[in-house]
Amino acid sequence: MLLLAPSGAGKSTLLAALAGLLDPGTAGQAEGELRVDGRDPRAARERTGILFQDPESQLVMARAGDEVAFGLENRCVPAVEIWPRVDRALTQVGFGYGRDRPTDALSGGEQQRLALAGTFALGPRLLLLDEPTANLDPAGAALVRRSLMEILADRSLTLVMVEHRLAEALPLVERAIVLEAGGGVVADGPPDEVFAQRGEQLAAAGVWVPDRPLVAPRRRSQPARIPMLVAESLAYRYPGEPAAAVDGVGLQLDSGEVLAIVGANGSGKSTLALLLGGLLTPTLGSVMAGMGMAGSPPGPLGKWPARQLAAHVGSVFQDPEHQFLTERVGDELRIGPLRAGLSSAEAQVRVDELLVRLHLDHLADANPFTLSGGEKRRLSVATALAAGPAVLLLDEPTFGQDRRTAVELLELLAQLRDAGSALAIVTHDQPFAAALADRTVRLENGRLA
Repeated sequence: MLLLAPSGAGKSTLLAALAGLLDPGTAGQAEGELRVDGRDPRAARERTGILFQDPESQLVMARAGDEVAFGLENRCVPAVEIWPRVDRALTQVGFGYGRDRPTDALSGGEQQRLALAGTFALGPRLLLLDEPTANLDPAGAALVRRSLMEILADRSLTLVMVEHRLAEALPLVERAIVLEAGGGVVADGPPDEVFAQRGEQLAAAGVWVPDRPLVAPRRRSQPARIPMLVAESLAYRYPGEPAAAVDGVGLQLDSGEVLAIVGANGSGKSTLALLLGGLLTPTLGSVMAGMGMAGSPPGPLGKWPARQLAAHVGSVFQDPEHQFLTERVGDELRIGPLRAGLSSAEAQVRVDELLVRLHLDHLADANPFTLSGGEKRRLSVATALAAGPAVLLLDEPTFGQDRRTAVELLELLAQLRDAGSALAIVTHDQPFAAALADRTVRLENGRLA
């Protein structure tokens, strides 16, 4: 079954409820009845496996093999069976390392593979997957889908999946259920029938629908191309790692340009984005401001004061929660403008504009950590935009977004491009990159391919 809905409509909450992870007595208010295999979901947990939208929140052990074995040990699987099941699950998801790989050394996509392996290893009868391929490169996503097809072949497993890569996911499912934000089920049936009968309506509501690609916004101006960031012989090696995550990369990012950075999981894309944003100090090489970054301080970006860096360069992390600092969405958005030197009144005007533009105005008083995955991603984008930087670096900005907010984000970034900002986007979202990017570079093992 494919579960579809706009961002924030409750998809992830429903999966958590089915997995027996919500306690109505402490987690909020509930009504109605929910049963898994005829029982309360909390009594059926031994037959259920779930992959969360944020894989990092699912990892609890220091080594990859121990992570996959953790659930098996907790379910008292005989010791002689554990490691064969661990190895089989790691192979099923294409995990590229052995059992001893430290989990804190994994990229976002590698974390997702490992968390999925831990779910597969349990052999659940009910498998709940929240965007299982969102952080995976195309080859890795295809491998996961093939593994799912094999697991589903004997008809002993029920799959409930939230997924935005619909064209690729449809061969796995027989039924599509569409939820409405604040409402209930608005469509339920074979996917082809649901999309044929209600495709336009669903797309307008923000639901991803096959055969309705994102349309590239037309350029409204052609700003002069002036260097904004210049990276020369850039390299970075994480402590204790035998090889550099980024090795000898040189590139230039110009005003009015959108650069897409693509590559396999673990190829160094996120590390490169952190280096370009001045948030990591390179082991070798440098990142310098180009002549187009007016008023920037001298020297490499990694040496700039935080106030100057925030005013000139905005970064959106792969994990939005890594950049949240306050307990209110509105306060989160004020940090950047105030640090960049705007008055309180000027900062509030910018905050209000971004809240409306990114459909977060109804959440201004909410705690950022309580938002849905898609809402957290939009907030992280908004915080990077709030200070009005000349350069914007975004790591997987469309993760968890429904169609409506992806279109809004596409149009917003296109406006920044047309106004002369320089943008670099790390992404596995090929349609989004094709619609927006002027140029694409590919990383392979930390080097430009």
